[in-house]
Amino acid sequence: MPLTNTFKHALASGQAQIGLWCTLASPYAAELVAGSGFDWLLLDTEHTPADVPLVLQQLQAVAAEPRHRSHPVVRAAWNDTVLIKRLLDIGAQTLLLPFVQNADEARAAVAAMRYAPRGIRGMGGTMRASHYGRDVDYVRDAEGELCLLVQVETAEALAQIEAIAAVDGVDGIFIGPADLSASMGHPGNAGHPEVRAAIDDAIRRIRTAGKAPGILMVDGARARECIALGAQFVAVGMDMILLRNAADDLAARFTAGACGAVDTAY
Repeated sequence: MPLTNTFKHALASGQAQIGLWCTLASPYAAELVAGSGFDWLLLDTEHTPADVPLVLQQLQAVAAEPRHRSHPVVRAAWNDTVLIKRLLDIGAQTLLLPFVQNADEARAAVAAMRYAPRGIRGMGGTMRASHYGRDVDYVRDAEGELCLLVQVETAEALAQIEAIAAVDGVDGIFIGPADLSASMGHPGNAGHPEVRAAIDDAIRRIRTAGKAPGILMVDGARARECIALGAQFVAVGMDMILLRNAADDLAARFTAGACGAVDTAY
């Protein structure tokens, strides 16, 4: 039997899942944050140098953490049938696919997640997902534990939320604030009132349509607002930002040129 997808079942039951965005493209870093206690970790391949072999190492690192079981969500570089197949074969159970603009693109993603006759996923007999062929029931049972999240990140895609949500096999819809703000004429300003209003409306519409809304929001207060509105899978931080901010702060405290005097608080 495939491993139980705790993330998928939590979304189906309406539970909020708090996550961390992982962009450092490192199994070492992924293993480190896997012990922090987040419900899920986003392993990004769209805006990082990570490729399929590296994602495999990240999945292995996350699975090795003994104290917490953060669920790994892999963002593919594109809504591509071959990429989807390869990520599923190495053991990813939940995928986030970027730039899904309409129901047809959502249906294509669903087909790529499913074996025939319900889809077009290619058969592999000895891949990691089936424990190298030892799980003889994998092909029969895999679909029930796979989770598909699609990303809407333009004003045009937001207009299609109900149609996308109606596609059987879509478990959640993720709102991409950065690309959405650019699409709406406010690049780099996801906090613009028009963008905030669009995000709030999208969360409500996704929830009303019966699917789980998701978002990345590193502003803590705004993240809590999104959760209160009904967002279910919310990434509240990013590993690279955590490292950058901590490093910048430490350097500023100990560098005379940055703060005027050496900090002796340590």
